[in-house]
Amino acid sequence: MKPLLSEFEDNPSLQALGRASVQIVHDLKNQLNGLKLYATFLRKRLEKGERPADELETIGKLIAGIDRTAADLSLLSDFGRPLELKKQGPTDIKQVLRGVVANLNTEAAHSAAEGEAIIIEAEAPPLLAEVDTVLLAESLKSISLGALKLLKARKNDGPLKVHLSSEASGQQHQGVIDWQVLDSVDHDPFHSFAGTDEIRLSLAAKVIEAHGGSAERSNGFLRVRLPLVK
Repeated sequence: MKPLLSEFEDNPSLQALGRASVQIVHDLKNQLNGLKLYATFLRKRLEKGERPADELETIGKLIAGIDRTAADLSLLSDFGRPLELKKQGPTDIKQVLRGVVANLNTEAAHSAAEGEAIIIEAEAPPLLAEVDTVLLAESLKSISLGALKLLKARKNDGPLKVHLSSEASGQQHQGVIDWQVLDSVDHDPFHSFAGTDEIRLSLAAKVIEAHGGSAERSNGFLRVRLPLVK
C-alpha cells in the first residue's frame, strides 16, 4: 500500500475512502472482540482441566495477538476520522513536551531502565502556539517513543536527546523540535503504513499538519515544526 499523504486529504474521493475505512475497521474490531471472547472462554476451560502448559501458552499468545491487532485497527480508525482540534490560547510547546518526557522517563524508571530515557536540550525561550494540548501531547509522545525505538535500533544505549529551537522566516515564526535518532535513512515513517509504529507516527504527523506544522525525517533527526504566535 502506498503512503497516504495528508496534503491530499481534501480530495473528496479520499475522504469517502476514509469514512468507508473507518466503518470497515469498526466491523473488524467487533469480529475480533468475538474471537477474543471465545479464546478467553477456552483458556478458562483449559485452566480448569489442568491442560499442558504449552496449550495455555498458545491460547495466551492468541489473545495477545488479537489485542495487538485490535490496537492497530484502532489506530487506523483514528487516522481515518476527521480531526477536530480544540485549540487553547497561547500554550508553551516546550512545557507540553516537558510533561510528555517526564511521564516517559517515569515509565522507564519503573521498568528498571538506568538513567533518563530522554533528555531535553532546550535553548529556546517559551515557544507559544495555539494548539490542542491533548492531541499535541499524544502526538509528541508517539514521536518520542518512535524515536526511542529508532535510536535503540542503532544499538545506542544512551538517552534520546531532544532539542528545541525557534526559527524566523519573514513574518513567520516556528517552533522546532528535533529528536536525534542518529541515522540518515530515507524512509519517512511519518507518511507510511509499513507497521504499527509507522501508523502511530503517521497519525502524529496528521495532528501536527492540522496545526499548520510539518513532520519529517531528515539527517539523523525526526523533526517537527509548529507555527508560533507573535
